[in-house]
Amino acid sequence: MDLLLIMILGFLGSFGHCVGMCGPLTIAFSLSQKDSSDPTWQQSLYFHGLLNLGRIFSYAAIGAGIGALGSVLIAGGQLAGIESGLRRGLAIFTGILLIWMGLVQVQPGLLPKIPLLHPLTQGKLHQTLNSGMTKLSFHSRWWTPLLLGLTWGLVPCGFLYTAQIKAAETGNLWHGMVTMLAFGLGTLPSMLGIGVSASLLSADRRSQLFRMGGWVTIAIGLLILFRTGEMEDYTGHGALALLMLALIARPISRLWAVPLKYRRGVGVGAFALAVAHTLHMVQHNLNWNLDAVSFMLPEQQAALWSGVIALALMTPAAITSCDRLASALGRYWRWIHLLNIPALILGVGHTLWLGSHYFGALEVSGSQVTSALLLAGLTLFVLWVRQRWMWSLLSLERFYAPILKSK
Repeated sequence: MDLLLIMILGFLGSFGHCVGMCGPLTIAFSLSQKDSSDPTWQQSLYFHGLLNLGRIFSYAAIGAGIGALGSVLIAGGQLAGIESGLRRGLAIFTGILLIWMGLVQVQPGLLPKIPLLHPLTQGKLHQTLNSGMTKLSFHSRWWTPLLLGLTWGLVPCGFLYTAQIKAAETGNLWHGMVTMLAFGLGTLPSMLGIGVSASLLSADRRSQLFRMGGWVTIAIGLLILFRTGEMEDYTGHGALALLMLALIARPISRLWAVPLKYRRGVGVGAFALAVAHTLHMVQHNLNWNLDAVSFMLPEQQAALWSGVIALALMTPAAITSCDRLASALGRYWRWIHLLNIPALILGVGHTLWLGSHYFGALEVSGSQVTSALLLAGLTLFVLWVRQRWMWSLLSLERFYAPILKSK
């Protein structure tokens, strides 16, 4: 399953990320083959076949080294067992990294560059390797494309790092090598295709593929998060986070305009995660036996029903989140979407009194109390941001975006 997932990541993600990032470099290699006459498609296939063979071999060698390093961590106990903190942390980091990169692909400028990775993927090392490979590509030796590919596999790339993290999680030299080999083979069709048909792929088409690959990267990032064993936490907290962002999108739009632009999508995303959270809990915690609710403690039942009511309040807003219904409902549309405010309050109450990281555990620790206070404080902050008089109280009213009167 992991090898299939990593190959799908390489295959589908490469049509966006690799084509967008490495496409120009591949085209430069293609142009370097031209002398007095254009190379035939057979010559291009031979050149780019060796080029990608070298790249995949480089990936596999790096995967073997990273897998061996992971085996050292397993021997030390850090990666021992699928429930180890480091292993789960790596999976969470990988999922978040993919989602972040996907969002940047879909909407450049939406999020800042990842501080630790940006200097590596866009810095002097990256530029030096690219420049050196382009110069090397003009040498007409049979081994030139193979050497280019070996060097290409060393070029820093945030998308590649996610596969290398998965290779480290295997904790085995051979498994790490096979993981990176699967990733490399997944990227082969797109990179070989763009190399052979470089002149046929327009800049606009590459841009479209880049954005499409962003959505695929986001989907796989979410899938990796869901497979870490705490899907109910990610979906539940993700629903609350997106709902909070949707509720503050308009008031803070003068400071940050992006959330308002995508507010409806964010709200629908919160509803989708809430539905996923509900279905997961009913299946894995109750095994679809709703009678089991009657055996829960009264406060747990109350918290459960508060979550159900919160989801019910979010439903009308999700259903009416389209231009046609917004126009048809007029001023009533806003009243429907204001139901998200009590939905947030009830959802937070549900989380605080039923979530195992808060007061839902049998024994409450100091960290759970701290988490509960942070979540409650964040909720109060969201409600505060929506109040114009609070901005005025702090002499910040000029930054507050008021409600636009509907006709």
